[in-house]
Amino acid sequence: MKVQMQSVHFTADQKLLDFIQKRLDKLETFYDRIVEGEVIMRLNNNDGIHNKTVEVKIFVPGATLFSQEDSNSFEAAADAAAEQLKKQLIRHKEKQVAH
Repeated sequence: MKVQMQSVHFTADQKLLDFIQKRLDKLETFYDRIVEGEVIMRLNNNDGIHNKTVEVKIFVPGATLFSQEDSNSFEAAADAAAEQLKKQLIRHKEKQVAH
C-alpha cells in the first residue's frame, strides 16, 4: 500500500517510517481494496506522558477510514491506530458484502 507520511515539528527516522509502513501493510490482509494511506505524526506540547500523536487515514472505495491515537511512543500509537483501522476495515468489508 502506498502511504504518505508527515512528521510535524520533528524529523522521523527511517526505522520509525519502516515500522509504520510494515504495520499498515498488514491491514491489506483484512481488506485488499485499500487505495492509499496517510500518516501524520505529531509531538504534542502538553506535559503528559502521552505526548505523541499518530493520525492515520486510509482511503478505500467509497469511504475514508480514520484513526487518531496518543501514546508515549510513536510505535505504540501507530499500533493502536492500526488496530482501530483493522476493526473499521472489517466492518466496512461486511457492509460491502451485505449490499
